[in-house]
Amino acid sequence: MISRIDLRGRRPSRRELLAELPRAELDVEHAAAAVAPILAQVRADGARALRDLSERFDGVRPQHLRVPAEAVEESLAVLEPQVRAALEETVRRVRQVHRAQRPQDFTVDVAPGARVRQRWIPVRRVGLYVPGGLAVYPSSVVMNVVAAQEAGVGSLVVVSPPQKERDGLPDPVVLASCALLGVDEVYAVGGAQAVAMLAYGAAGSDEVDGETLCEPVDVITGPGNVYVAAAKRLVRGLVGIDAEAGPTEIAVLADGTADPSHVAADLISQAEHDPLAAAVLVTPSVELAGAVEAKLVDRVEATMNRERVVTALRGTQSAIVLVDDLEAGLDVVNAYGAEHLEIQTADAAAWADRVTSAGAIFVGPWSPVSLGDYMAGSNHVLPTGGCAHFASGLGVHSFVRAVQVVEYDADALAEVADRVVALADAEGLPAHGEAVRARF
Repeated sequence: MISRIDLRGRRPSRRELLAELPRAELDVEHAAAAVAPILAQVRADGARALRDLSERFDGVRPQHLRVPAEAVEESLAVLEPQVRAALEETVRRVRQVHRAQRPQDFTVDVAPGARVRQRWIPVRRVGLYVPGGLAVYPSSVVMNVVAAQEAGVGSLVVVSPPQKERDGLPDPVVLASCALLGVDEVYAVGGAQAVAMLAYGAAGSDEVDGETLCEPVDVITGPGNVYVAAAKRLVRGLVGIDAEAGPTEIAVLADGTADPSHVAADLISQAEHDPLAAAVLVTPSVELAGAVEAKLVDRVEATMNRERVVTALRGTQSAIVLVDDLEAGLDVVNAYGAEHLEIQTADAAAWADRVTSAGAIFVGPWSPVSLGDYMAGSNHVLPTGGCAHFASGLGVHSFVRAVQVVEYDADALAEVADRVVALADAEGLPAHGEAVRARF
């Protein structure tokens, strides 16, 4: 069901760990070559290209690329009460956490008459991608939209693939989530073509589109498949992106105190996302490893997405990693840099505080990753593929820019004028110094 990697009896270096640990292979370069013509087609032909591409990839030609406002509102009106209540509670918790993330402006008086201020300014307009392939993700609407709203972004666009069985509209629960959050600019566009529309904007082609179907955005966020990731790579620089999201990952650092049923259930919970999803258990307990393997067999047989889960668990990206002790296990998970990391050990909080690379950390037996996917209050759009070594999950910081404001008076400039000139001359840029001298 799942392979083993035995690191007992040795302490590999970080370089060796990176070579030995399992990781899903995602050929973004190959996908980029495939999607480049799609981006060019959308940039040139706008809405006409979007309809052609939807017909080609989604099997439906949407009449309305921009979802009519009444369709968005109707989806909320018919939403199951239990689902609505769950979404509303998710929104409340995510908003509470993200409101606390807002960075604060500051002012520093570096000398009399010399002041530098830093302002945090939200981007003007963002495009939020919500997948609709193997599964649909209304929870991703919440994670993306709430973070942008709490950052103060004034213009929000949600894109999600058209559904053939819905006459070209996105999933109704996705639409209902948009309505719940007050987002009325929603497009039935998915894949690389959605990224192109957001980056370049799109002219209308049919009467329902208007002259301009969609104005370009400044930042594109949200997870998607390898083609979405490749498209985001190609437009990066023209717009900002959150990350090139790869297949989801869970790593569990556990000792003999962990409940094997919990561990197995959590590994399966992420494996059901995608055949390329990674599920990794790191443990010094051979007994726990064997018990988890047995529980996986039992639980996989009963899960709805069995075929997807089996493929993910048997893939080279998943494994049980045996180590000598938790210190060695900590080295492994820090080198791996998982999107989601669970700590199921004695004194779990202390071990969690020593983790240096993870998208999000889930501490103890009652904080499963699936809680973070929906209701914890944290954001579930997280760095994958080891990007947690240098990148953060989605948050308010993803939608704001730090802008420094410099205010010097004449006396303050005069005090440092000679030093500015000295540095300018040392760099062979005398006109820089002259720009200061010209003021006196």
